[in-house]
Amino acid sequence: MSDTSYRQIIADGFWYNNPGLVQLLGLCPLLAISGTVVNSLGLGLATTLTLVASNLAVSTIRNWVRPEIRIPVYVLIIASVVTAIELSMNAYFHELYLILGIFIPLIVTNCAIIGRAEAFASKNTLPRAFVDGLTMGLGFTAVLVALGAMREALGHGTLFDQAHLMFGEAARGLTITLVEDYRGFLLAILPPGAFIGLGLLLALKNWIDDRLERREARRREAVTLKEAEA
Repeated sequence: MSDTSYRQIIADGFWYNNPGLVQLLGLCPLLAISGTVVNSLGLGLATTLTLVASNLAVSTIRNWVRPEIRIPVYVLIIASVVTAIELSMNAYFHELYLILGIFIPLIVTNCAIIGRAEAFASKNTLPRAFVDGLTMGLGFTAVLVALGAMREALGHGTLFDQAHLMFGEAARGLTITLVEDYRGFLLAILPPGAFIGLGLLLALKNWIDDRLERREARRREAVTLKEAEA
């Protein structure tokens, strides 16, 4: 595991082992909160910060924790990080904190976080654990934001609505109205819309992977033919 290149770690976090599109972990907040871009971005950044901080902490103590108590220790670390993030959001982003509600403390139970702590951070150095946590978190955030943008655009006809909840009063002008006097598409903002949207994102990723595999197969075939002719 420690021989994994940084390039592979980054590729895994954003694409090949993305928590939302490949591992399919942490789907409860992903589906429940992704009604708007701002909500998705807020929860995604909180999750990313938790992944980075917990990975760094677990990597730091990895040689000092006895194997039989490692999981409770990891959970305690994650819970401490999430509590600090929750209190900070309550203080500085109170309205957004109220909207996200129970899904902020539920980050503690996100299987992707404890999974990265056990599978990667506990076996790798600090720099690698940091990159893994950052890319896994940003990959998860990207899926959240993409799903949130899709649902907000179809459900409300806007993008970045209520951006001031995260970026302050100066961000009120960031709201993009895609369709004037749009009545909304109710299915997009209901729970079934979240499942349908995630299914579409999964289908898109699988289609892209299939195209890349076919292109690589053609390239290898061409190289083989050239070597045979030579």
